[in-house]
Amino acid sequence: MQVTVLFFATLRDVVGARQLKIELDEAAGTIEHLRAELTRRYPAAADNLKVALAAINEEFAFDRDRLGEGDEVAFFPPVSGGEPERPEVFRLPREPFDHDELIAAISTERSGAVCLFTGTVRGRTTKDGHLPRTDHLEYEAYEPMALAKMKQVAAEIRERWPKVEGIAIVQRIGLLKVGDNTVLCACSSPHRDDGCFEAARYGIDRLKEVVPVWKKEVGVAGETWIEGDYRPSTADRDRG
Repeated sequence: MQVTVLFFATLRDVVGARQLKIELDEAAGTIEHLRAELTRRYPAAADNLKVALAAINEEFAFDRDRLGEGDEVAFFPPVSGGEPERPEVFRLPREPFDHDELIAAISTERSGAVCLFTGTVRGRTTKDGHLPRTDHLEYEAYEPMALAKMKQVAAEIRERWPKVEGIAIVQRIGLLKVGDNTVLCACSSPHRDDGCFEAARYGIDRLKEVVPVWKKEVGVAGETWIEGDYRPSTADRDRG
């Protein structure tokens, strides 16, 4: 009897193939026997095959399950579900946010440090040597893309500071009055030297570069949309 065997992830690399055709004796046609035959042929993959999960025709299978002519059998490591207790929060709220709630949301049992940057609406902003009074700000976002880019910034943080556990990126939209909170980037880690300071600073800087959010300043001097001058490159495109 002939079966098709598929390999995924580490097993694919160790075996050196994604797909093979294997002939088996029908009397010994079980997942257990197939696992043993593959171990004989690919001794370097013995440890991987021993713990690999199996599926027959796209459904989980177990060692005593029998195989039939033409079956497709897959072997793969346990499915990656992400690392435990690495919470992430991405929001574009129209109401004030609670700093303590966000700190709690990204803290785990291992967290011993949280670094938080938060911004507020200034009452006066220096312009050409003057300090005109601001009445309020109006924030606008390209919301689906903004949330996607927040997730990208978090992925970049994890790549640079792998000990960071929780990440929160929050940007308010709508009309904001003087003193209102506007933005937050917070990172938790086991210790203060595990990158949470640097990661929070990086997060707010990257938010200003790649997350599509704009603000209009409204005050005694009139209304002005504040636009930056950062031009994204292909390196800023989410590759994940």
